[in-house]
Amino acid sequence: MSKQYIPRLVDAQVERALRSSGAVLIEGSKACGKTSTARQQAASLVRLDFDVDARRLGLNDPRSLLVGETPRLIDEWQRVPEVWNAVRNEVDDRGVDGQFILTGSATPADDETRHSGAGRIARVTMRPMSLAESGDSDRSVSLADVLDGREIASAGVGEEARHVVELACRGGWPLNLRRGLVEAMAANRDYLSAIAATDIRTIDGVKRDPRRVSALLFSLARNVATYVTRKRLASDAADYGEAVLSDPTLRDYLDALVRLWIAVPQEAWGQSLRSSAQVAESPKWHLADPSLAVAATRATPELLATTESGYWGFVFESLVFRDFSVYAQALGGEIRAFRETKSGQEIDLVYVNGPRWAGFEVKTSSLPEVVDRAATSLIRTAATLRVAQPPAALGVIVPTGYSYRRPDGVYVLNIQHLAP
Repeated sequence: MSKQYIPRLVDAQVERALRSSGAVLIEGSKACGKTSTARQQAASLVRLDFDVDARRLGLNDPRSLLVGETPRLIDEWQRVPEVWNAVRNEVDDRGVDGQFILTGSATPADDETRHSGAGRIARVTMRPMSLAESGDSDRSVSLADVLDGREIASAGVGEEARHVVELACRGGWPLNLRRGLVEAMAANRDYLSAIAATDIRTIDGVKRDPRRVSALLFSLARNVATYVTRKRLASDAADYGEAVLSDPTLRDYLDALVRLWIAVPQEAWGQSLRSSAQVAESPKWHLADPSLAVAATRATPELLATTESGYWGFVFESLVFRDFSVYAQALGGEIRAFRETKSGQEIDLVYVNGPRWAGFEVKTSSLPEVVDRAATSLIRTAATLRVAQPPAALGVIVPTGYSYRRPDGVYVLNIQHLAP
């Protein structure tokens, strides 16, 4: 690996996938580090985002892009969609694992002629950096240990709450690690402008109104980490200064942002419940990184740090969702959310790996009374669920303070201590 490369948790996942599949697709939002990660494993590459001649060649003969030492990296493959089937066929012909790495920051519209790639192309999702990857967690507490019910303790209280606010404003974008906070926040605003003006067209060539895209991004940011209806998204988008988006338009724009890995749904958990309780089916919505919510709403660290605003709680939950999604994936699981609509019971984050599950509440304060209420709620909610297994763990995630296990078994976890 190059000296400048900061190791990522997906490195091991990509390496493992190359040993078990003919090709690996690394997909995720633009600028989260996919190309740098892929280059650590690749022996040759072609960059379809920058190399116009290569794109022209590939559109005429996609198999020509596959010639080179293996693993061969085909960066931003969706610029030449025909490459997908070419890779699949070449993997079949060669019958050897680890032949190609594809990266993509946009998922093209479904094409009936493009095979799913099952059994040939493994998929690895990549997100912006977690605090453990950017060096902003001391990694003194392992999520795996928590899930195994082990005793944990970290006396390091980490940085003050204001520092965590600034980390959320900076975001987990690798390039922002070398920037000051003001410059990083400006880069995040430019990132959203590029999404609205240019990048959203790369999915399918459809021209979408940049102002309306920005309005929807603003609405998603305003409602980050909440269960929000499309009607509410459309209404809040109007506060940006645009006419209310019709439902078909909103669906189209939202789908495009999902396929760009910018709008991220936190899917509901509860399908395995045996009770007749109505579990919320709509997802919570996040942006790819909490810094984008900050950028879209033009929030500032000073505003977020004031308890009166209330917005920091949602931004912090989105930061925790990003980090836990990265850690859960490294452990073979995923992060969902639970809400029972009749009783109003909720669990902010649910780690799921087969029948195994764990529930976590997110709080912006580590004050004993705050943690007590959250722990009591978790225990009460977990006791009402009719699922195959009891929770592997219950925990309260906070931005500062100590990490430890309470006498009632509920963990208190400082996000600045965590790692997989």
